[in-house]
Amino acid sequence: MKSLLLVFASLLIPTLATADNFSPDETMTYKSIDGVELKLHCFQPDGHQASDHSPAIVFFFGGGWNGGSPKQFYQQARTLADRGMVAFSADYRVKSRNKTTPFECVKDGKSAIRWVRQHASELGIDPDRIVAAGGSAGGHVAACTGVIQGHDEPGEDLSVSSVPNAMVLFNPVLDTTPKGYGHARFAKDQKTEISPCHHVRAGIVPTYLAHGTADTTVPFENAERFTRLMREAGNRCELSSFEDQKHGFFNSPNFRTKSKDDSIFQKVQETSLQFLESLGYLTKAQTPVAN
Repeated sequence: MKSLLLVFASLLIPTLATADNFSPDETMTYKSIDGVELKLHCFQPDGHQASDHSPAIVFFFGGGWNGGSPKQFYQQARTLADRGMVAFSADYRVKSRNKTTPFECVKDGKSAIRWVRQHASELGIDPDRIVAAGGSAGGHVAACTGVIQGHDEPGEDLSVSSVPNAMVLFNPVLDTTPKGYGHARFAKDQKTEISPCHHVRAGIVPTYLAHGTADTTVPFENAERFTRLMREAGNRCELSSFEDQKHGFFNSPNFRTKSKDDSIFQKVQETSLQFLESLGYLTKAQTPVAN
């Protein structure tokens, strides 16, 4: 049982900790492929049981489809576990470790969502309340689970949907043409194949976006355009713009240790939590009790 003091520290004063202090409760393999075991790093609410019916969220790290670590979202995962969600930070294949392309990243993202839904009854999860989340290239992976059709791993049970019930995206890659990010990673006939802006249609799940207006890696215009296209199609899409913020502004100082100011991180947390609250996915925040 976590003490109220620990809960208070993890929610309100994260600058006192490092990423290593936010340790998962357990890890589990969601996919084995080409000799690689891909893990979900799981953070659970206090007293969580398999008989529960809790909402879940799966985070995908950033790194240009080239690298990255699930530790990027450990703090966010712990915060959401403390608010009643089962939170996962997923590993997936990347170029530096696995010689893969963005297409394999997307397949792994879909596999992760499908695995969580497939095992929901064992994990104490509501299969109809699963959120895909991520930042930068991980935001692209998360967005593709909700927007891009097909690109599933061969051999998986396609009767189990890999589509999340909501998305939370931090400066995500939404356009893979020269107007966005990463176009050099795609052949000429692939430029829009897994480009979310080019596949918006009616029926896409509710989505929250956080993006910095000074982002020179993934243009802010991409987030504005995606939001407009989503709303025109009749979908719910909320964009929180962060003035003068550059790429990766959403990271916790506990993960990006050179950062000394956590105020922007806390604001991103606040707005994303408000979105999840609006969906009814969070319990009330815990507060310390005075002795």
